[in-house]
Amino acid sequence: MEFDPAAAFDVVQHLAGEIGPREAASAAFDRAARYVRRELAALGYRVTAEPVPVPAGDSWGVDVGAGRSANVIADPPGFDPSSRHVIIGAHLDTVARAPGAEDNASGVGVLLEIARLAAARPPGVPVRFIAFGAEEPRGEGDDLHHFGSQQYVARMPDAQRSALTAMVSLDRVGVPADHVPVCAAGRHGTGLRDALLAAAENVETPAQGCEDRASDHWSFEKAALPAARLGSVPFAGYHSPDDVPSVVDPHQLHRVGRITWTWLRSL
Repeated sequence: MEFDPAAAFDVVQHLAGEIGPREAASAAFDRAARYVRRELAALGYRVTAEPVPVPAGDSWGVDVGAGRSANVIADPPGFDPSSRHVIIGAHLDTVARAPGAEDNASGVGVLLEIARLAAARPPGVPVRFIAFGAEEPRGEGDDLHHFGSQQYVARMPDAQRSALTAMVSLDRVGVPADHVPVCAAGRHGTGLRDALLAAAENVETPAQGCEDRASDHWSFEKAALPAARLGSVPFAGYHSPDDVPSVVDPHQLHRVGRITWTWLRSL
């Protein structure tokens, strides 16, 4: 089996083209979360939704109220979080005015396609998949974004922290580029970043290392857990109504998917 970029792009079309903006506490986000739950459950995963409370704030120039978002968590049969495992994550929410094709239906599309491959050919290390809620900012400062992943990390028991081998965030992975960014936040993800860069080299996919804290991997890295991010190519439609499916290139989704799957198969 191989990564199917058309299937990943179909997810982008559904989330950004049909559902549209998915502010973290909105009815549209709930609709998107139900869709992701159905897709993962159909692959045989045990799927749960963890409520994530979010405060009122400013969503990229739009006032938004307090409410509830969710982390959608999918585990393979027999999964034990106190045993060695990895996490593949992608945030499901958007800022208030953006359809969020690149940011971040692209990451969710790659996540669901990797989940399909992992269900059919389980890697040597079990994978927990998480579609995080409320990654986008609701104000200035480190505590006013990444709500879903910060809550997840804060609630991890010591045994679960010790068992986590790596967390990879798929965030803004679809706009055309001559490479795939592979980023760490500069604390505890450099070894993982190097492993992902090696996977890219193995499949002859151009990739470049970088330093970045603007995704859910940062919640893990600042808690001394190994994490990295794939994605972050700049584009003109960032956090705007212009972030529509046409900005996403299935070829770039394919590159990111191949890197991720090759890395997982190497564990």
